[in-house]
Amino acid sequence: MPRTTVTSNQRLSIRIDASQKELLMQAASIQSTDLTEFVTSASVSAARTVIEQHERFALTERETALLLDLLENPPAPNDKLLAAAAALPQQK
Repeated sequence: MPRTTVTSNQRLSIRIDASQKELLMQAASIQSTDLTEFVTSASVSAARTVIEQHERFALTERETALLLDLLENPPAPNDKLLAAAAALPQQK
């Protein structure tokens, strides 16, 4: 299989048992790619998924309605919030 050209040659070493390597090699073969490309592609895809799940969250319909209501009709500030605002330095 021809490899994609990489502009920087960074290495990553991993240790896996024989059955895991055999599984990865079989999957790479099914996709007509080499082991390095298969592992890289799968790892990058999984990393993007993890990062997106960490950075975003979805609200239910009920939670969305509650959030919008709070934005349109915020509650009155409590004592702690008023004290924190009073402790802020005055802006000129």
